[in-house]
Amino acid sequence: MRLKEKKVRKYDKIAIIGLGYVGLPLAVEFAQCDLSVIGIDKDLVKVNQINKGKSYIKDVEDNALKKVVNRQKLRATDDFSSLKKVNIIIICVPTPLRKTKDPDISYVISATKEISKYLQKGQLIVLESTTYPGTTREVIVPLLEERGYKVGRDFYLAFSPERVDPGNKKYAIKNTPKVIGGIDKKSTHLACLLYGKIVEKVIPVSSPEVAEMVKLLENTFRSVNIGLVNEIALVCNRLNLDVWEIIDAAASKPFGFMPFYPGPGLGGHCIPIDPHYLSWKLKSLNFYAHFIELAGEINNKMPGFVVEKVFKALNERKKCIKNANIVFLGIAYKKDVSDVRESPALDIMQLLENLGARIKYIDPYVPQVKVKSKKKVASKMNYALLRNADAVIITTAHTCFDYEKILKTVKLIIDTRGVTRKIKFGQHKVVRL
Repeated sequence: MRLKEKKVRKYDKIAIIGLGYVGLPLAVEFAQCDLSVIGIDKDLVKVNQINKGKSYIKDVEDNALKKVVNRQKLRATDDFSSLKKVNIIIICVPTPLRKTKDPDISYVISATKEISKYLQKGQLIVLESTTYPGTTREVIVPLLEERGYKVGRDFYLAFSPERVDPGNKKYAIKNTPKVIGGIDKKSTHLACLLYGKIVEKVIPVSSPEVAEMVKLLENTFRSVNIGLVNEIALVCNRLNLDVWEIIDAAASKPFGFMPFYPGPGLGGHCIPIDPHYLSWKLKSLNFYAHFIELAGEINNKMPGFVVEKVFKALNERKKCIKNANIVFLGIAYKKDVSDVRESPALDIMQLLENLGARIKYIDPYVPQVKVKSKKKVASKMNYALLRNADAVIITTAHTCFDYEKILKTVKLIIDTRGVTRKIKFGQHKVVRL
């Protein structure tokens, strides 16, 4: 089942390992191009939902999924022996951090070992999971060559970092350029042919290490700049200046400035995690990334800074934080998504509960969540709940919230996202970063 060099054909079959926020949209995109796709995931709940045409990813609509499933262009399974039937394999598994902040590539290793069991001559394997420079060559290649196959001769291998931005209505898979770095020229070429089926522009680079580093640079860039603007927010707080007004004014400069905005901390699957991958790799080379580490320290301080703001605002209103009724508006890590991974709202919740506050939250995207093993259930938009709250904290600026109506209703808002600053009334109720 050898992948042809000239083009990716309709009878080429793709297996995608990992059917999360990266893997499932990718599987649907390839299936819509008339390629046969097998999605592999150990989670049988996900497998069954996909085969019923029901999406659990907000960026994949049920109708789109149902169409490719009904046309038998996409099916899901937990059986890795299906890898024998394909000539293209894409790995899209999680790469979290351990508690020690070291990279955890155990999911990548596990997936690669399964591929190795069923590896066929001529197959192309692509890793999309974010990782440190050197993973593809130093970890994946040895595992795949254990049976005597040789990369570049018997099979082909490339790294192509995922560039998914959940909830982004402007940029999706098709119009987001795809960076591709193969172990050798033919691996790069084949991977470019593959992704050329679904993206408008592919960007080949000289090696998988370059492609791995591209992803880390992209997210470290955001982490460092967010760290900078968060520190500016801390400075402005000391100077009694409005950081939002300052950023808006600075953003009027048509060159040499890119606006970033402060917030309650960093969340999500990439920005809080990826810089640690780079720092860990550099430490192994006896190099300490001071700038990157410092940005992480500042960003990690922001939940505590928000709690200080809440404490001070309540105190000024002669209200003790102990037994205060505090309602969170939004707890997902970013607006209009359901993902709570690394969400700073959860840290703020825990800090306030430690001080004796009574916590509730409203988030239409997150029906329930665990905070330090305690389950919390979301309230629906309840203006009586907001009216009776001692403080409301906007931690996620979902677009479905009516901020003008909310501001009319509440006694006090701690706005960590700057969404109330252009409302003309009720500013005496608002405390911003």
